[in-house]
Amino acid sequence: MVPSFTSRVVVPGFLRATRANRALISAEGARERIRERTLRPLPYGPPRRLRSDVSVSVDREPGWPVYTVAPKSGRARGCVVYTHGGAWVNEIAPQHWSLAADIAALAGTTVVVPIYPLVPFGTAGQVIPAIADLVLANRSRHGDVCLGGDSAGGQIALSTAVALRDEHRITLPRTVLISPSLDLSMSNPEMDVVQPSDPWLGKPGARVLIDAWRADLPLSDPRVSPLAADLAGLGPLTIFCGTRDILVPDTRLLVEKARTAGVDVDYHEQHGLVHVYPLTPTPEGRAARRVIVDSLRGAFSPSSPTR
Repeated sequence: MVPSFTSRVVVPGFLRATRANRALISAEGARERIRERTLRPLPYGPPRRLRSDVSVSVDREPGWPVYTVAPKSGRARGCVVYTHGGAWVNEIAPQHWSLAADIAALAGTTVVVPIYPLVPFGTAGQVIPAIADLVLANRSRHGDVCLGGDSAGGQIALSTAVALRDEHRITLPRTVLISPSLDLSMSNPEMDVVQPSDPWLGKPGARVLIDAWRADLPLSDPRVSPLAADLAGLGPLTIFCGTRDILVPDTRLLVEKARTAGVDVDYHEQHGLVHVYPLTPTPEGRAARRVIVDSLRGAFSPSSPTR
């Protein structure tokens, strides 16, 4: 199917005009982004004009702000812990908050949004166990818990799902991954084939951010590169990626590896679409968000506790 004009022309044009890839196309650009975000952190709170049928509260459970978005009407069932993207250096954006609110209201569930520490202060070895603990805490409150995340947050979500399986023998009812970062060695040669068409991501700067994020962990550690993990025993995955995204080759490998391991995978690859396309204000983005809501609504068993 031919992408919409907005997805095909407007979004890539906007990304190029705003130089959205400037922190990723060079190592110096990435180092400058770390310096800037360290000196001048961006605000992370939810927009004032979030949809009116959800409530928002905040706590500091692991020492960071942790927001809870819940539907105002009806009884919420289960919980989704959502980890936002941003190359491990950028703060949560309005698009993430909008998705969290849509999931809460339309799937009838509680959405927990951790504002995890970014590089140079946050590392994979610190954040992954803390997100796993957050899932465990919300299981005791809400029953079934799903994970979701986009881009760098997708890496955190899948790495956490692996950690929960390995360390706590927990299989999640569903994990939603939007253009996830999967192999942080960035060694897949197919990435270079896709790179000329990708207006957003780049390898030179990403490597600088990855080194800060992994700290003393090897690139092969599943807390860093979840594609390196044995995937058998993971719960169902819903995955999205566009073909104008250098992460699509690794995403295809994940889909193949997971299915071979017996994991239920619902994969949505969209020709001609950019990184994290479900977050974009496009017809394809809106359709993907409906799939996300439906997949999470269906993940919670009728016996899952309500609040």
